[in-house]
Amino acid sequence: MNTFPTLATPRLHLRELQVTDAPVLFAIHADAASMRWYGVGPMTDLVQAHALIDTFAQWRTHPNPGTRWGLEHQGKLVGSCGLFKWNRAWNSCALSCELASAARGQGLMREALQAMLDWGFEHMQLHRVEALVHPQNTASHALLERLGFKAEGTLREAGFWNGQRHDLNVLGLLARECLDK
Repeated sequence: MNTFPTLATPRLHLRELQVTDAPVLFAIHADAASMRWYGVGPMTDLVQAHALIDTFAQWRTHPNPGTRWGLEHQGKLVGSCGLFKWNRAWNSCALSCELASAARGQGLMREALQAMLDWGFEHMQLHRVEALVHPQNTASHALLERLGFKAEGTLREAGFWNGQRHDLNVLGLLARECLDK
């Protein structure tokens, strides 16, 4: 994957994150209420947003690569989503996403994730995509279920952030389930 795979939906442009996106990414990740489910504490410095953009860029050349898209709506970055921990031998990977609080409730993340999943199943030849979700993150559970993900179980105390251990629910989507829709 040398050329970044930009994607388009009716309302979104999914594109590579740029250094100039750091202030918006920082604002999203500094929101403590939003980040309570994300798996890390909220950002406290713009340098962390720059480091995150670098991390996402490195995913594409990592032994277990991934791709992270910036979600642009009406010319503005509103979040990101990605496929990562790509196990080519197993044709599987994990999903992650976040959305600015002002952009929630409009169906934007569902639109973005559907485009991303379609791309992953076709171009990465994925068989399975999984997501780890905090049990109390009802919005993410509902979104993933609308996309066809099935609840598979709970990983007890698998997460650790903000000084606490957290259970994480596993949801999975198989290629045939995505294509059956």
